[in-house]
Amino acid sequence: IGGVKASVDLGALSVDHLEEMAEEDYKALKGSNCMPTILPSCSFFLGIPYGPAKRMIEEGLPLALATDYNPGSTPSGNMNFVASLGCIQLKMTPEEVINATTINTAYAMGVEKELGSICIGKKANLFITKPIPSYAYLPYSFGHNVIEKVMVAGKLQ
Repeated sequence: IGGVKASVDLGALSVDHLEEMAEEDYKALKGSNCMPTILPSCSFFLGIPYGPAKRMIEEGLPLALATDYNPGSTPSGNMNFVASLGCIQLKMTPEEVINATTINTAYAMGVEKELGSICIGKKANLFITKPIPSYAYLPYSFGHNVIEKVMVAGKLQ
């Protein structure tokens, strides 16, 4: 109800809770620097509609996925579950989910120059999986932790 346009007009990096969007919301986001962010685990926990991820993608908008981790609407910070919901409920492809949970999320937080992708000069925050058939397996493996090692700032944890 006007929150998306206000976020864009005020120069917000991101706008969240996009479970319902009006036509003017898509128009406001197009060409802006504001990252639309969908919170699928919030929708799951509260039993509310999931955000229109496929429509956003069809409209040419980038999109981030996040947890909304808090005791009232999402008592889980499990990004693997968010990625799974991205594919299962939002009908995103694994590639779209990986982008939405890495570089696009880094952009939504204003840290895309140092995090969010594997590039020279960026911090090496990444995970190494157990053997899996394909990267496309990541979002489909909910309930099963495929992460074997975690690296933060280039150091194994």
